[in-house]
Amino acid sequence: MAKNGNSLDHRTFDKLRRLYIIGFSTIALSVIISQILIRTHLSGQESDSTIINIAGRQRMLSQKLAKNVVSLSSASSLEEQLSIKNNLKETLLVWEFSHHALQNGNDSLRLPNTNSEAITLKFAALNPVFDTIAKASKAIISKIENSSTNSVPFINDVTIVKANEGEFLKQMDAIVNQYDAEAEEKVAWLRKLEFWLTILTLAILLGEFLFIFWPAAKSVRYTLAQLLSAEKQAKKMAFDADELSKAREKSIQELSTLTRAMDETLLFARTLPDGTLIHMGNKFSRLFKFSNFNETVPFWKAISQLENEQVHIEDLIKKHKKTGWKGEVKATCKEHKDVWLEMAIIPYSPTSDKSELLIIASEITERKIAQLEIDRLTEKSFEEKMSQQKIISSKIIENQEKEQNRIAKDVHDGIGQMLTGLKYNLESIDTKNIEKATSKIEHLKALTTDIIKGVRTATFNLTPPELTDHGIVPALTKLVQELAKLTGKEIVLFNKSDFNQRLDSLAEINIYRITQEAINNAIKYAESSHIIVSLTHSKKMLSIVIDDNGKGFDPDKIKRVKTGDGGMGMTFMKERIKYIEGRLFLTSEKGKGTRVTLNVPLTTN
Repeated sequence: MAKNGNSLDHRTFDKLRRLYIIGFSTIALSVIISQILIRTHLSGQESDSTIINIAGRQRMLSQKLAKNVVSLSSASSLEEQLSIKNNLKETLLVWEFSHHALQNGNDSLRLPNTNSEAITLKFAALNPVFDTIAKASKAIISKIENSSTNSVPFINDVTIVKANEGEFLKQMDAIVNQYDAEAEEKVAWLRKLEFWLTILTLAILLGEFLFIFWPAAKSVRYTLAQLLSAEKQAKKMAFDADELSKAREKSIQELSTLTRAMDETLLFARTLPDGTLIHMGNKFSRLFKFSNFNETVPFWKAISQLENEQVHIEDLIKKHKKTGWKGEVKATCKEHKDVWLEMAIIPYSPTSDKSELLIIASEITERKIAQLEIDRLTEKSFEEKMSQQKIISSKIIENQEKEQNRIAKDVHDGIGQMLTGLKYNLESIDTKNIEKATSKIEHLKALTTDIIKGVRTATFNLTPPELTDHGIVPALTKLVQELAKLTGKEIVLFNKSDFNQRLDSLAEINIYRITQEAINNAIKYAESSHIIVSLTHSKKMLSIVIDDNGKGFDPDKIKRVKTGDGGMGMTFMKERIKYIEGRLFLTSEKGKGTRVTLNVPLTTN
């Protein structure tokens, strides 16, 4: 694959590089030459349009000059003659200037001095006519400027101008046509030049394809064929080497096992089946500062100074000397420092009549200490959670007792007193005094209405019948309506997705109580005037959002429940939402109100 010190790929790619450089350089050179030729020709045509324009303007100027001359002959006053004379003088000046510039060239008009022989001859024939008209016009101008009256004798000069004006136009038309024909010839020549340059470029590309790129492609194919052949030979050699390796594998299997174990671990030692130390690796020796290899020492005494640890390691070796063992072992070095090892005991037979134990270990002291610390913290966290749960349970029981006392107080102080009043009013009715009896009966009707309202309110606060009979949406609707009536606040409910499903009874009562707690918090503590309850749902989730416009608070400053102080309302809400496998989110900011969001998975009955 190598020749003259160069590999196949280097020689091939050097050749390809040279061919591509030649090919692209040829294309670039042809493009540059084409551009130079085209731009050179175009630069020669830049002034053609200007020349044709000025030559055409000469015809117009000659007609204007003749018109001014004729107008002079019919002018009725000296002032009119002077005005026409000035126009004639300006026209004559431009006409003469352009006439000479077309023949001799002029930088200001961008006119080159490159007239063809045909145009030069035509100008030679035109010049006598031009000079005659110019001379007669100048004579007219001179006579007017030197006379003080309008009766100037220049009829002969006018006749001369009129007689030669037609000839000038005729010959000037011929010159303009000649300029136009020569410009067309230049354009036609440029088209031919562009056509032949295109043919040349295509010929160069065809030649490069035939003599550069096609041979290069064949060379690449040949090179790839050689590389594939080399790969095939390499695979065959690898297969032969693999077969040789398999043939030797049986004889070096035990050595390979030992080498692999030593490579994968940091600490190793060899002992007899009874645990007597034969050899200890350098890293093992440095860790436990053991250097007494001249005496017969058991392995367990070399790595531990404590009797209970030595007995444990001795039992492991003697129990697993035939089957092997892997696990964690605690040892103590000479500085009485605890060392944790992940140790493996491997039975090993260097010869058919000799057995040994190979002990391989890794130090895991830091990992073990961290694990023990994690276990300690986990146990501590569990105890704290249990303590916290006890606090929560006691608070729940305490709140239940308070709620029961509140209900009893409401019944006793409200409904009870009203019933007592009703009794006394009934007993005080005097049927003989019809007028007073009628008045008392009306009072008793109002009192009875208040008693009924109080009973309904107490019943509503316990368990609303709508929740049991119709489900969560009617119950929340009733809750919002009743609280709005009782508090005078603007409390509304929006069922945005028309949710009307029935849920598990425990899920419905917990959702109801969480919503009730959130609304009551907004009424009692947030000083809000508007509270909005929104319901939305999807196939798998029901979401209820309670928004208020109250004073808000900083959620980070809510005391943790484990302290036993405050925040119990939120804790109860979280406990309830956790019970029904939902999620609760609280968002609040001082002066910007509060939002409570509960998401509950939908599991319909």
